Amino acid sequence: MIRLFAFIIVSCLLILLAANSVLAQEETVCIQCHSGQSGKLAIPVEEWRQSVHAANGISCHDCHGGDPTDFAMAMSPERGFIGVPDFVGVPDFCGRCHVGVRQDYGESAHGQAIETGGAQCVICHQAHAVKQAEITLINEEDCSRCHEYGQAGEIRDALAGTEQIIEDVEQTLDRLHRFGITTDKMSGGLFDLRNRYRRLFHSVDVEKVRLQSVAFQDELAKIKQDIAAIDSTLAQRKIWGGAAVGLLLLGGIVSMLIRKTYHDEEGH
Repeated sequence: MIRLFAFIIVSCLLILLAANSVLAQEETVCIQCHSGQSGKLAIPVEEWRQSVHAANGISCHDCHGGDPTDFAMAMSPERGFIGVPDFVGVPDFCGRCHVGVRQDYGESAHGQAIETGGAQCVICHQAHAVKQAEITLINEEDCSRCHEYGQAGEIRDALAGTEQIIEDVEQTLDRLHRFGITTDKMSGGLFDLRNRYRRLFHSVDVEKVRLQSVAFQDELAKIKQDIAAIDSTLAQRKIWGGAAVGLLLLGGIVSMLIRKTYHDEEGH
């Protein structure tokens, strides 16, 4: 009961923090200004609202710099405004936050070909309507805009098995959390593993993905062992709990029989 109460309190606090985060974003002068525009000047805000950046509290000034509290200085270089990067500058622009991905991308076929039009972050992930990183981003419709889908499809297939294991483990941890089990350490480990694993695609190297997937699956196996130990403990608790309930019921029945016998004897 105490754990359930604590879970409810924490959930409420997280909801309030998320609401405050969204409110803070809505109050930036960047969003206020662009929301009042028409045509292409309003599109970035509309797209951003549906993005993974917005969901995680990343707003205009976090990427473009500037002062989000001052209309007059919002786009001032003196306040750190850097505007929009040119095509070849996009990886460094995004790489300020996505450092590991930037490194893998730079060593890949895409990164090596950027000077001649090779795909960069915005080509695949979009500029403002940025979607959460998922295996579905690797698909024939999008990849074939630049080249044949063959190698991309092989990479997706190589990623799929491990991605499914990650999803299954994540769902299991959610289940344990709902039971009041502390899963912070395992959830944190899974979060880190998932991010490292999804960096692999940016290498655009089928064999690298296949080889390194084995190591990641070994890490996942350790998390699954910890989960299995918890499930075993829970199962034992259910057995002992059931036995205790059974003993209480049996005790109640025996007590009723004794009282009935006593009353019958008094009646005689």
